[in-house]
Formats: sequence, C-alpha cells, structure tokens
Amino acid sequence: MQHNIPLETTGPNADAMAEAVSTCIRCGFCLSACPTYDVLQRESDSPRGRIILMKEVLEGSMPADKAAPHLDACLGCLACEPACPSGVSYRHLLSPYRSLVRDRIPVAWPQRLQRWLTAQTLPYPKRFRFAARMGQIGKTFSALVPSFLRPMLDLLPETLPAATKLQPRYSPMGDQVGRVALLAGCAQQVLAPEINEATIAVLRHIGLEVLVPPEQSCCGSLAWHVGDGDRAAKFARNNVRVFSSDSQPIDAIVTNAAGCGSGMQEYGMILRGTDIESQAASLAATVKDVSVVVCEHADRLRLKRPALVHEGESIVRVAYHDACHLANAQGVRLQPRELLCRVPDVELVDVAEAHLCCGSAGTYNLDQPETADELGRRKAKAVLATGAPIVVSGNIGCLTQLQSHLNSMATESHPAPRVMHTMEFLSACLEESPSFETNPGPKRSP
Repeated sequence: MQHNIPLETTGPNADAMAEAVSTCIRCGFCLSACPTYDVLQRESDSPRGRIILMKEVLEGSMPADKAAPHLDACLGCLACEPACPSGVSYRHLLSPYRSLVRDRIPVAWPQRLQRWLTAQTLPYPKRFRFAARMGQIGKTFSALVPSFLRPMLDLLPETLPAATKLQPRYSPMGDQVGRVALLAGCAQQVLAPEINEATIAVLRHIGLEVLVPPEQSCCGSLAWHVGDGDRAAKFARNNVRVFSSDSQPIDAIVTNAAGCGSGMQEYGMILRGTDIESQAASLAATVKDVSVVVCEHADRLRLKRPALVHEGESIVRVAYHDACHLANAQGVRLQPRELLCRVPDVELVDVAEAHLCCGSAGTYNLDQPETADELGRRKAKAVLATGAPIVVSGNIGCLTQLQSHLNSMATESHPAPRVMHTMEFLSACLEESPSFETNPGPKRSP
C-alpha cells in the first residue's frame, strides 16, 4: 500500500510503522482471523481497515479522534499476523501508533479516571492488593458504583490468596544445568501466586537455578498496549537495568504470562531512540516463555499421572487454550502441547476457534466490556464442548477470563472445568516436587 507518511515527524518507530503500512496489499485474508471483525462485522474494525485508518491519521488526512473508536476496539491479539500472506508486522504499527496519537484524542472524564486507576494499581502488586480488597467491599454496594467502574468490580474474585514473598534465589534440584531470571508479574502475584510457585518448582526440577530480582517492576506491556509509551518506557528502562546485571550471568529471562513475555520482547521498540536502545534489544532477545525453557530440558522431566480427577478414569482429558500473545506474538504453540503430552495418561484436546481471542487482552475487559464479554462467552462454550474437566493456558488474563465465564455457565450437574496454568499442571505431575520456600496461601478454587 502506498503512503505519504512523514517519517521525520512520526517518532522513533516511523520506519517500522511505514513498513507495516506499505506491506499491506489489502487482500482481506486477515478478516476471518480477526476476533473483533468476527463480532462487529465492520470493515473499519478489521486489521485491513485499521491499517488504512492509521495510515490516513499518520498522513494528516484524518483526525486521530475520528479513527479512535475503531482502533480502541482492537484487542492487539495479533491473530492477523500469522493469517497475513504478505507478512505485515501489525505489532510494529499498532502500539507505536497508539503512543504517538495518545495526546491528540480527547477522553471523557469517566474514562480518564478509569485509566488513571488502572495505571496506578495494576502494575504495583501492593497497591493492587489494597485496591482489590476495597473493590471486594465495593461489590456489596455495586448499585451505588458508577457504571463505568463496574467492569473493574466484576473482574475481581470473591477471595484473594494470601500474600507471598518470593526469595531472590532458588537452588536447582540435582545437577545444575543453567541459571535463569524470572519476571514475577504484577496482577498475577496478587490473583494467582501459585503460578510463580509452580513455575519455580518446575524450573528447579529440571536443574535450573532461578533468580527473582527484587528490584524488578511491571514489564510495561499494559501501558504500551494502551498507548502510554512514556510509562511503558519507564518500566522497561528499570527492567533492562535490573535484568542486565553482570553479577550473576543468566541464560534467559523467563516469563510465565504471555502478555508480559511479548511486552518484554518488544523492549527494543519501546526504547527505540533512547540511549539504551541496543541494550534493550539485546535483553529482549533473551526473553523466553517458561514452556520454551522447560521444553529445552524436557528430557530431565520426571512426570507421573496427574491425581487431579476422579479415581477410576484411565485417561485425563486436558483442553489447551492458546493465549494470543503466546501463540501469535511469540510464536509459541508446540512447546506447551509437547510438555502436556509428556504427562502419562493425558489426552490433549484443542479448543475450537483457537485463533479467536478470549477477550481478555490486558485491560480490554475494562475498556471494551461488551466485546470482551461476547468473546469470553464464546471461548467458554468452546472449552465446554471439549468435555475436558481441565483447561490449561499460559496467561493470567486468559485464566481469569475463562474461569469467570465458565463459572457463570456451570450447573450442579455440569460443574465448571478446572482452569490451570501450564506450569501448575506440570508441577502437580512432578515425581519429586521441590519444597517451596514461602507461605503459598490458598489456591484458586477449581
């Protein structure tokens, strides 16, 4: 697609943005892959339509606020990328564009307040825990809460696990084969600390020393995906400093949340044009999802049949849900499946319409609750159709979304499937489970 984007005034990612625009040939293969087009059925809410809108805004022929409703409705799931025969790198266009035009778009005060509350709580575990406690109290008086804040309350669980404190170092079991550093995450530490516990247990089991740098911060992806480039750069800069320490060289930075992993892998883009651009890009290249790291040492796994279902069942059926930022952004599809298939007596089944996002996508549940709810219901129905009593995924947002919608559809005769992170499932199947050096607190209800 030809364009007249003024590269000199379009920010440090101008070349990559223009390349994405020029690569699009408007063929339309992306339409069937796009969840929001599938729901809304509007050309302007498809990847092809959004690329044209962004092109016109960047060229100056359309005001940013006119295009905003359609671009705000984009999940950023990147399902369009593997569907595109021309290889359009949509990721190199959407987030930089949002950051570039953020200040040009007027925002009503309710949405400004919601964004401010999200930015001030979600990336900070202690603040988020306090806010979640207050939100649980607020649920009692939900009728008095302004409508624009109710989606925030609806997403909160009925109870929160006890707070845990991760140690800065965990020694491997048996012979050491390497050393990794773990990104602990933000909301995940509050909503599901057992995911980090399981991740560390599996990594130790295969012989890896695990470092958890205490000075790490939010990865910045939540801010980056909504166009808050300055805040994203602040978090990214801190993590580049913390994880680049030479005192204990590491083999990889391990992430166990798909959104966090893809966000860190974009540090070169987030910090492009800064004094640490090359350092950020180098660090981003070392970021790996935990399933990839475990797969590299899969021969060291000692696994047993999972004791997670009723006795007498010879086969444990497990449904696997592809998190968008794991499958599409990081290209990780085979490794989680390979690991799950290594567990004795497990029958792995895929979920129908696997390419369609579950509707979580960072803060999308808060920003676009109607579309998120529709996609969440569809995904939950697809999971139920598998008949599997356990569904596994690799992203805290997906797990929360799935659990919420599956619970809403559960009946006494058909209880909701148990929702687990891939590492939780593997940890439950280890022949020797390493002791965990902290108070784990209660588990998520199945």
